[in-house]
Amino acid sequence: MADITLITGASRGIGAATARLLAARGHDLALGYARDAAAAEALAAELRAVHGRRVISVQADVADEAQVLAMFARIDAELGRLTGLVNNAGIVAPAQRLDEMSLARWQRIFGVNVMGSLLCCREAVRRMSTRHGGAGGAIVNLSSRAAQLGSPGVYIDYSASKGAIDSLTVGLAREVIGEGIRVNGVRPGIIDTEIHASGGMADQLDAAAAGIPIRRLGRAEEVAEAIAWLLSDAASYTVGTMMDVAGGR
Repeated sequence: MADITLITGASRGIGAATARLLAARGHDLALGYARDAAAAEALAAELRAVHGRRVISVQADVADEAQVLAMFARIDAELGRLTGLVNNAGIVAPAQRLDEMSLARWQRIFGVNVMGSLLCCREAVRRMSTRHGGAGGAIVNLSSRAAQLGSPGVYIDYSASKGAIDSLTVGLAREVIGEGIRVNGVRPGIIDTEIHASGGMADQLDAAAAGIPIRRLGRAEEVAEAIAWLLSDAASYTVGTMMDVAGGR
């Protein structure tokens, strides 16, 4: 029986790289996306053609409970009972000091990064937990090294949202491991993806690479390998762990 895995934020970057890797390893997939329907459906078509997997693209703003519920209902109907969740959807905002930031900015960042992860975890547990008639599963939450480094002068609010993901991961892992669900997290460092453009940091990446011990940016595929391992049976004794994929940073 194939794994059935939902990846949020799957239309680009780490999400898309993870989708390609998991499809190659036999997962059927739901590719969650917020806006770029064309990119998500193109990826779904690619994975169906190349790997012969069942793959659907599903639109949802994860900060909106009604949209999250509709996304999970569609997965139930078209793929079956979920066995894996990759909470990858996340946003940043342009670099600012805390004393320049607005409440609206904070509400949106925490809405997507924190509330979205909580909602998706809740719905996944309702499907995976033996308490609810499920057969178990695995959840991987995407945090960031920013959760520990704080990102002063850049986006403290994003860092704080990812600190919440660290706490969610550790707490939920201990809450549901007795019900057959393993929960872990990945903290990427500076990865060469499109998210930096939305934070206005794209032109600073080369300088940032010089400050990383490994002396280069990470690749989305390198983060995907960590996610895939944590989802797999090879990580069967790994619970509540935050794995840094950050080049020594």
